Amino acid sequence: MAASSAFVSTFVSHQTLSFLPKSFSSPRLLLPTNMRMARTVTLATASKPATGTRAPRGIMKPRSVTPEMQAVVGVPEISRTQALKQIWAYIKEHNLQDPENKKMINCDEKLKKIFGGKDRIGFLEIAGLISPHFL
Repeated sequence: MAASSAFVSTFVSHQTLSFLPKSFSSPRLLLPTNMRMARTVTLATASKPATGTRAPRGIMKPRSVTPEMQAVVGVPEISRTQALKQIWAYIKEHNLQDPENKKMINCDEKLKKIFGGKDRIGFLEIAGLISPHFL
């Protein structure tokens, strides 16, 4: 069915309507009632190429961090996305994920300073708890 509708739409499109008599004002009159009209193929134009790079903004922009956060990530200035990656690397490196429930993180002393003194946190809480450490 798709092949036959594509065949008909190839020959009956808005471009070929100019060749039809004036009495045929709609291409639907030429198609059987159980066929759908297919779209005609159009050419896409290429978008403009990037003309330089812009400065990082939002969560990608490096910001200075507190000394507690600096102890974990190791740098005085970092973006939120990179800080989150570094914290996850620290958690994996020190095997701080709960073995039974991988969604929970058992905090050591460095992480307790970042996460408000909590012994355990859920992994979804990390992004919210690191916010106060960006200056």
